[in-house]
Parts: sequence; structure tokens; C-alpha cells
Amino acid sequence: MIVENILPRAYERLAVIESKAPVKGAAALMSEPQTDLVVVCDHGAMVGVLTKTDIVGQIGRCMGAGCTARVDGIMTRDVTSCRAHEILLDVWSTMRERGLQRVPILDEARRPLGIIYAREALQALLSEAKNEEELLRDYVFGIGYR
Repeated sequence: MIVENILPRAYERLAVIESKAPVKGAAALMSEPQTDLVVVCDHGAMVGVLTKTDIVGQIGRCMGAGCTARVDGIMTRDVTSCRAHEILLDVWSTMRERGLQRVPILDEARRPLGIIYAREALQALLSEAKNEEELLRDYVFGIGYR
């Protein structure tokens, strides 16, 4: 199975903000349901990501409504990402090894296509394994081959 197979669901969770946008704008995006990661872009290409922890940390340092910090000042720049043509098992293994819950999916120009969640990747892989097991069982018992 490749990442592209879960792209429609991953696209639904995609939240994008420009690098020069205020942190308040990112906080507003994070208030939406199922938005746990915001992809930061510059001219359409990903340059970093923001998590709720990044935003809460910055807001805690700001003084009330006068917070003028920009997204590019608090974003994470070294980001693990994947491409739609990659094998989902490889992506999930990388996520597990690095302790990541979410990874952006990018196109060849580094434009964001969606956000893959570790849980969703694992569910898709388990479903695929179950289907393969059923096909193998049918083959072994000769079901459908008579």
C-alpha cells in the first residue's frame, strides 16, 4: 500500500499558514477539530510545522493581546515528511522510530497535500494485512478456484 491510498482523508486534516503570519492566526487554525499540526509555507512550499505545544509556549511568553510574534519565529524547521508515492509501511516505520504522531505529505515541489496520522497509517496497514490473509486462506483452501 502507498501513501496515496489514504490521501483523501489526509487532505481533510490539512491546515496551512504562511510563514510571516501572526501566531494568533495559527492558534485560530488549531482551534478547529482534528487540527493538531499546521504546515507552515513560504510561497506555497513547506518550510516548517507548528504544533499546539509551539503555540501555547509562545502565547505563554506574550503579554496579552499585544502578542505580535510571527509563525516563522516559533515553527519547527527540521520536519520529517513523506511523498504520496512512498510505501505506507516505510512511512509508518519512520514515524514509529522517531516517535511522530503526524507527518505532512508533500508533492515534488514541497507543497503540502495532507497530514498522515500514525493511527490512521497503522489502521490501513492492518486492514491490508487482514485482506491479504483472507486471500491467502481462500487460495490455500481452494475457494473460488474450482
